[in-house]
Amino acid sequence: MQFSLGEILGSVGVALLLLAFLMNLLKKWGQDSLLYILINTIGSGLACSSSVLIHFFPFIILEGIWMLVSLIALAKYFKHRN
Repeated sequence: MQFSLGEILGSVGVALLLLAFLMNLLKKWGQDSLLYILINTIGSGLACSSSVLIHFFPFIILEGIWMLVSLIALAKYFKHRN
C-alpha cells in the first residue's frame, strides 16, 4: 500500500497533535511550555498542509486557525521570556 504525501503529512501532523494533547492530559507538558506550543504548531501546520493537498476545505480552516493560535502562543512565549 502506498501513501500519498497528503496522507503522510496528515498522519504525522495528527500524531503530533495527539501527542501534545496526551502529554498535557498527563500533566507532563503545560499549555505554556515551549515543547507543547511547538508540537501544536508543527502538528497543525502539517495537518493543514495535508488538507490543502487533498482539497478538504473544512480542515484547512480548522488546522489553519489552530496553527495561527499556536503561532500567537509561540510569540507570547518568547515575548514573556525576554
